Amino acid sequence: MTKSELIAKLARRYRQLSAKDAEMAVNAILDAMTTSLEKGRRIVIRGFGSFGINHRPARTGRKSKSGQTVQVPEKYRPHFKSGRELRERIDS
Repeated sequence: MTKSELIAKLARRYRQLSAKDAEMAVNAILDAMTTSLEKGRRIVIRGFGSFGINHRPARTGRKSKSGQTVQVPEKYRPHFKSGRELRERIDS
């Protein structure tokens, strides 16, 4: 499901919301989640899963074509771990 599909589905399901209001709600939620992750906080949505940040330390890599070694800088990457209820619903 894409962001625009989610907005359209919310607007159809909740008739009191216009498409513009649904878009504002989705954007507000995503902005709040992004801000929390930027600050290094963890996000937990019960029954769905959790979002966190994984740290990948700096390392020495290798270019596949030339074999030359390169330094890969440290990185922080978002990580999602599904909740038990979500896993069970998908498995059934």
